[in-house]
Amino acid sequence: MRSVLLILCCALILAGAAAAQTAAPDRLSDADLAAIKQPALDYAESYYEGNADKMERALHPDLAKRMINTDPQGRSRLDHLGAMRLVQIIRGGHGKSVPPEKRQKEIAVLDVYQGRIASLRVEMDSWVDYLHVARFGDRWVIINVLWQTKPQPAPKP
Repeated sequence: MRSVLLILCCALILAGAAAAQTAAPDRLSDADLAAIKQPALDYAESYYEGNADKMERALHPDLAKRMINTDPQGRSRLDHLGAMRLVQIIRGGHGKSVPPEKRQKEIAVLDVYQGRIASLRVEMDSWVDYLHVARFGDRWVIINVLWQTKPQPAPKP
């Protein structure tokens, strides 16, 4: 009985230590939250501004931006963009055509672990991104993006 109690106590201590590693976003300082959100904000703003330099600063050079698409035969495929291709797209100014009143950029910090990695959700004008950001040296950068376009409204007859 005593050994079962000792094992239970150890398990509770380890569970508490593991839980302490993950910081709920509402427990972070305003400065920490701002630093974690900054690359996501730069990512969103650079799209609408056509600012390739700002986008490049927000990304790790080995970024993987992925989306699952379905071909006309109903088969799923994984489409991929790297950092430099994304920067080139931004340099082309595609997002500048979005009217200012439709330039949505809602950013939510979903989770932070050990103050080194975090998951964020970014809602833009026509898609949603899930970002993985990490502290790389002295700044936060985007490492991965999984994204999906929003459903388009049916055309009016």
